[in-house]
Amino acid sequence: MIEETIHTDIAVLGGGLAGICAAIGAARRGRQVVLAQNRPVLGGNSSSEVRVWVCGATAHGIHQFARETGLMGELFVENQYRNPEGNPYYWDLLLLETVQAEPNITLLLNTDVTEVGADGPDDARVIRRVTGWMSGSERRITIEAPTFIDCTGDGLVGYLAGAEYMTGREPRSQFGESWAPDVPDQNMLGSTILFYSKDVGEPSKFVKPAFAIDVQATGIPQHRVIRQDMKGCAFWWVEWGGELDVVHDNERIRDELQAVCYGLWDHIKNSGEFDAENLTLEWVGSVPGKREYRRFVGEHVLTQQDVLQQTEFEDRIGYGGWSIDLHPSGGVYATEPGSKHWHPDGNYHLPLRMLFSKNVTNMWMAGRNISASHVAFGSTRVMATCAVLGEAAGIGAALSQELGVSASALAHEHVADLRRAMVRADASVLGVENDDPADLALRADVQASSVKTTLASTQSAGLVPLVDDLGLVLPVDPLLDGLDVLVDAETATELRASLHATSTPQNYLPAREITAVSVAVEPGRSWVHLPLAWEPETAQNGFVILHANAELAVHRGSWVEPGTVTMIHREMPENERYTEQWRAWKETLHGSGLCVRASVPTEAFRPEQVRGGFARPYGGPNVWVSAPTSDDPRPWVELSWPEPVQIGRVEIVFDDDVNEDLINLHHHRTEAEVMTTLVRDARVEVRSGGAWREVARVERNRQRRWSADLEDPRPVDALRLVIENVTGTEDARVTAVRAYLD
Repeated sequence: MIEETIHTDIAVLGGGLAGICAAIGAARRGRQVVLAQNRPVLGGNSSSEVRVWVCGATAHGIHQFARETGLMGELFVENQYRNPEGNPYYWDLLLLETVQAEPNITLLLNTDVTEVGADGPDDARVIRRVTGWMSGSERRITIEAPTFIDCTGDGLVGYLAGAEYMTGREPRSQFGESWAPDVPDQNMLGSTILFYSKDVGEPSKFVKPAFAIDVQATGIPQHRVIRQDMKGCAFWWVEWGGELDVVHDNERIRDELQAVCYGLWDHIKNSGEFDAENLTLEWVGSVPGKREYRRFVGEHVLTQQDVLQQTEFEDRIGYGGWSIDLHPSGGVYATEPGSKHWHPDGNYHLPLRMLFSKNVTNMWMAGRNISASHVAFGSTRVMATCAVLGEAAGIGAALSQELGVSASALAHEHVADLRRAMVRADASVLGVENDDPADLALRADVQASSVKTTLASTQSAGLVPLVDDLGLVLPVDPLLDGLDVLVDAETATELRASLHATSTPQNYLPAREITAVSVAVEPGRSWVHLPLAWEPETAQNGFVILHANAELAVHRGSWVEPGTVTMIHREMPENERYTEQWRAWKETLHGSGLCVRASVPTEAFRPEQVRGGFARPYGGPNVWVSAPTSDDPRPWVELSWPEPVQIGRVEIVFDDDVNEDLINLHHHRTEAEVMTTLVRDARVEVRSGGAWREVARVERNRQRRWSADLEDPRPVDALRLVIENVTGTEDARVTAVRAYLD
């Protein structure tokens, strides 16, 4: 046996997505990081050992322009290119390669941390070291660091350090949550084991093992949907153990879940109810995917109200959007639905104060163990949100060390530094502007070779009967003064429409009616003018409702205009039990939209959008869009300074269409392997002494964020990004251009 000690700046314990992103977030700020994972693969519940979908703020397309940026965004977009089929092993490979690419990270796989050295009074504990056993190598490894981040999911490190925590369900009286029980208990969300099947092209038998349950006797087929084409996370409801101790009873829970899996497979194969003769069982999980256990107490405990009211925290460092998603304690054996959901109106904010321990002074946390009530945790627990929180914890821990301040001081006294660090990392934050004085672009004038000034999709791709209300969200910048809609009418009728404001810049739902009109429509095909007018005080999104009329059909467009989205309104079904979970407005006509044209030019795509501001849709698209490349074949956007500046680094944020709902495995498939809105090839030029010279080039780009260090940082008075090729649009789109001395 080998005894060894590693000294590092930050120790990250747990290699799920939260731990991965925490480690990379800290490492990219120059910290030395040790990342210890107790399994042979990274990814936690998303890994090939468990195979849970990575879900997040898009909520499977419920929320618009909501896909995460930062590290989680990098992983989503790169996985889409490398792994469009959703192969779990390719996902493992991407995670491993991404961690190994960071020179400041020391990765310890198969290292189970079980000892924590901590001291100090109960209200001011300090972790000095953690010790783990690396199985297979007979190495006992002690990690010493000034800062520790518990991303273990179950919260073992914090528990051993004496961190204050919560388990089970808090009473309604504690946080005033309507979905909390009147009486507290220790019930939690249960664990899940999944399985895969495949068609082998010939008959394949299955002999039921003696321990498999009889699913018919349990009533499962009467309360859950079962089909022979289901596999993997389609069986998310194979859940159990919420009424037990999810950790201490883990082995019992695993055995029961595997018995359920084999019983379900026997039901599919041998009941005669399914066309499954040629199917065989390909994979059954052996590691339960845990949903819930300890939740540490931070300076702020996120609650149901924070999620649903979208509380705008001053120290916000990320956002979520998954519904409050709670499951019955009985899991797979429950007679009630497997889950109930309550969706916020849009993405909600997450504060830094939920990411560090209230009483362990040098412990941060991210993932399933953050400071949230049981009800709010029903939303934050999904893995893309855990990843967002992990990156924020890593950046926060690194920044605390850089500034020499505590986590609490960072959240209260250094919010500007915190926000600038998050923006520089392109992290998933809402409503945080780039005001970093180090960004030389903020002092520059901006111009472009061309700019898109129209909002118009005029080529029809087919008819859409107006049997339901349709909504069109579009940027109103600076005003809307009428909208034309292409329609077909069976008889003389009228088209009723209304214009609404949204409630917050990140919401895409009608909140306040501005005006309403009713326009006569003649039989046949025509462009109908809707005299909807609005000039808001500040640029923002408008929501136009085309009210249902069975005598009308509108035309679907052949493309979707940037910054717009089409919604459909559906009434709640009669059998919908939990009324809060029903979202009446949902996106439709994805990728095409409606045939419409705004009557006046828009300024929503002006080149100044690349300087400062927001780096994602928020109250508008926040992106420069050129004229069509057929008119401007080499579009460019330029920064210029009245006095020369020294530039050592250029950072570009391209438009990767955050309204495209990506996922790592197999819930759905997005056809484009590279986001079609991305710039493919471009070059960076600088001007000094009146002459332009190329200093950097991006080729075959498939990522949102690109940067280059300039080898010759001589003073320049202008910088130009020249677009040579786009991926799948007829124009060039750039979200941000930033320039730094270093």
